[in-house]
Amino acid sequence: MKKKFFVVVSLVTLSLLILTIIILFSGLFQPKEKPVIEKKKQTYRSVYHFTVPDKWMNDPQRPIYFNGYYHYYYLYNRDYPKGNGTEWRHAISKDLIHWKDEGVAIPKYTNKNGDIWTGSVVRDVHNTAGLGKHALVAIVTQPPANGDQEQFLWYSSNQGKTFKNYGDDPVLPNPGVKDFRDPKIIWDAERNQWIMLLAEGAKIGFYTSNNLKEWQYVSGFFTQNIGIVECPDLFQLRADDGKVKWVLGASANGKAAGLPNTYAYWTGSFDGKTFKPDNEEPQWLDHGFDWYAGVTFEDGRASDKLKARYAIAWMNNWDYPNNTPTLKEDFNGANSIVRRIRLIHRAGQYSLASQPLPGLEKMTESTKRLDTQHVEGVKTLDVQGDAYQLDADLSWSDAQNVGLRLRESKDKTRHIDVGVFVKGGYIYVNRAFTGQPDKSNKSVESRVAIPSDKKQVHLKIFVDKTSIEVFVDDGQTVFSDEVFPHLNDQGISLFSEGGTSTFKTIEIKKFRSILQ
Repeated sequence: MKKKFFVVVSLVTLSLLILTIIILFSGLFQPKEKPVIEKKKQTYRSVYHFTVPDKWMNDPQRPIYFNGYYHYYYLYNRDYPKGNGTEWRHAISKDLIHWKDEGVAIPKYTNKNGDIWTGSVVRDVHNTAGLGKHALVAIVTQPPANGDQEQFLWYSSNQGKTFKNYGDDPVLPNPGVKDFRDPKIIWDAERNQWIMLLAEGAKIGFYTSNNLKEWQYVSGFFTQNIGIVECPDLFQLRADDGKVKWVLGASANGKAAGLPNTYAYWTGSFDGKTFKPDNEEPQWLDHGFDWYAGVTFEDGRASDKLKARYAIAWMNNWDYPNNTPTLKEDFNGANSIVRRIRLIHRAGQYSLASQPLPGLEKMTESTKRLDTQHVEGVKTLDVQGDAYQLDADLSWSDAQNVGLRLRESKDKTRHIDVGVFVKGGYIYVNRAFTGQPDKSNKSVESRVAIPSDKKQVHLKIFVDKTSIEVFVDDGQTVFSDEVFPHLNDQGISLFSEGGTSTFKTIEIKKFRSILQ
């Protein structure tokens, strides 16, 4: 019996062994399944523009440079879209391209004066305020319970990471006007005093102080036909002819007069109290629809501060601030790329000219250079993309409309047009044929007139997931617009209507993400 039992067990064991071998070998000859690769989720998050980490952002606060970093503050609303006001969020950068989030620096509703609005921060090198040598002092607008807009002082003892309020009383009370906000502070080294500019309706108010705590009104600059001004600005630059000029700027809305609603500016002179413009009519730093609340700031590493400076703005418009598909991704807010601005003298007039930061080219992932293209009709390129820099020289003789179609759909029905309407005498950016935020369709094409004898133009175009920025020739003309193409719309075509046009030195640099 025992022997029979062992025979049975041995047969069972042998059967199991044979079955295991069959299973193992059968697996070797079966076709292998392809590994599952997760498809990268498409997003409207910009590839190389600064975007808010979450929720909402609007006005930039002028960046300040110290200890090897640019310190940038901006208005942030953690409770968006439910409202409940703004506070200052902080980011730092070494190159003005890659940014590190530092969290909220001035929180809202920590005193009886409400939330935190726009202002400016300065480094008090001479300890004029008595808060410590090199202390960071911010003067910001807050709206106390009575509804007035007043100016309050905050200061930082930890290199700008957080700020404390200097009492609950304003350093500049409201004199009884509706609009009284957006203080911009600069140090007037020639006269050893602080200057404050305030947006006061259609007027820019000028104030002086010796200690950042007590301010005296000294003059007002009155604007015309550009609506209510915000976020004033004042600085000096040396022009390319050697002349040093003062520049006064402000965000404004000239739409009713057929003008932009971006950053208006005047060149002129300033005696420490009064600004006198060279011309009453303003010039515009940007001719698109979405370069608002712009600020300019010094090159922190330059020995010559008057040669050039930088500028950055909020890429949105108060006509349609919430019309963005990024809301589905829980954020709403992007900045323009940082641009370098300088002062040039042309045809008897001083003007600001803008160019993108050279450092952006370090973001290049691949470069495509094309031979000269002679186009009559439409020619689609074999290059696609949703985040890149495109350079091209356009020339024409008898064509009536010449340019490029960007972020184009496969069926050619959706695209952003950048071109020259020769017949009409202007250069333009048109976003009517793609996803764009103005549901009224009133702000879809921006234009700038060109001379009737002009026959060529150089375009430097920056395309990203939700924006397009176009620098024309030497940068006197720039267009910055929000756009929301379908994420798969990535085609590029050249067009020339009414004749043949030539496209030379076409170069397309695709950018990698700043988040990598």
